[in-house]
Amino acid sequence: MNGISLTDPWGLAAVALAMALGGILKGATGAGLPVITIPVLASLYDVRTAVAVMVLPSLVTNARQIWIFRAAPVDPAFVRMLSIAGAIGAGLGTLALAWLPPVYVQTAMVAIIAVYIALRIARSDIRLPMETAGRWVGPAGVAGGLLQGAVGLSAPVAITFLNAIRLERPTFILTVSAFFAAMCLVQLPIQAANGLMTAETALLGSLALVPLAISLPLGEWIGSKVSAQVFDRLLLVLLSVLALRLSFDLIH
Repeated sequence: MNGISLTDPWGLAAVALAMALGGILKGATGAGLPVITIPVLASLYDVRTAVAVMVLPSLVTNARQIWIFRAAPVDPAFVRMLSIAGAIGAGLGTLALAWLPPVYVQTAMVAIIAVYIALRIARSDIRLPMETAGRWVGPAGVAGGLLQGAVGLSAPVAITFLNAIRLERPTFILTVSAFFAAMCLVQLPIQAANGLMTAETALLGSLALVPLAISLPLGEWIGSKVSAQVFDRLLLVLLSVLALRLSFDLIH
């Protein structure tokens, strides 16, 4: 993995800004933290470092939202199955992250970002009845977990799947937070065992909690006042720039 310099002010400023933007998006919508932060970190360091750095912030922020939205009405069996399937997929994806050549992982990240942008632009009106979703929750959870473990981005599968169910905002946030937290709990020990979670990545992940502590409550307040369409547009522009940057790095 590329070296992490904790004395590089520009690098740390970029990380802090990415965390702040990601925190606002997650606070407002319940998801989206890795969608911003992983590509930014990957462009500064590499994909393996980016995924490892985000585990601790993801675990803490999702645990926080589980607590805040703990009273939201959910289907316990559905959430349990989604979380278990996601954890299994995340374990397999983390092993792939550790052993696959970095160029393959970065290429997969660029492709996943492109798919996510396409899905957002398409704005599909597909609606998935809860009964049907219950039959597909296992495969969707495993697929999302694989992407989360390997490149840190499960949104093209997990968020698309959950959005299709048309859950109310509190229910959506509690469901997706339980899913992400379960994956983080599996990623952490496997990353440590395979040399992905180092003292440097753990420290940078811990430092990232500072901007998140400010931006998450701000995002939660904004989410209760402003349409998510504004966030979508800004996110698509940022992701397009980052995908181009990562593609340029692959070519050169």
